[in-house]
Amino acid sequence: MTSILIVDDHSDIRKLIRMTLEFAGHGGRIAEASEGEAGLALARELRPDVVITDVMMPGATSGLSLCQTLKSDPAVCGTAIIMISAKGRAEDRLAGLEAGAEAYLVKPFSPLELVNTLERLGISA
Repeated sequence: MTSILIVDDHSDIRKLIRMTLEFAGHGGRIAEASEGEAGLALARELRPDVVITDVMMPGATSGLSLCQTLKSDPAVCGTAIIMISAKGRAEDRLAGLEAGAEAYLVKPFSPLELVNTLERLGISA
């Protein structure tokens, strides 16, 4: 069963993502964190298959630094990372992909876009 970690400082976005995942059949193992440092700790503890993270979050660990840190950690470097952000310029997307993310979705994104992204990455329910 696929395990997924959602990291976003907005509870309504976390709820939307969780509901989307559950509706698509990914409801088995979903964890949440409301900021980057907690997300990093949970990712290291749980070793999820996928991390879905916001780019801009309060605190010392942004989504970009979370992604870079996970991709440089041998214990979790194989974790797929999907970044979500209101920052949708080409250079923002490029920064996310260069940090190691497999995908970058711009808010507002459609639930179907998230499900299709998971499928494209080979993450099945």
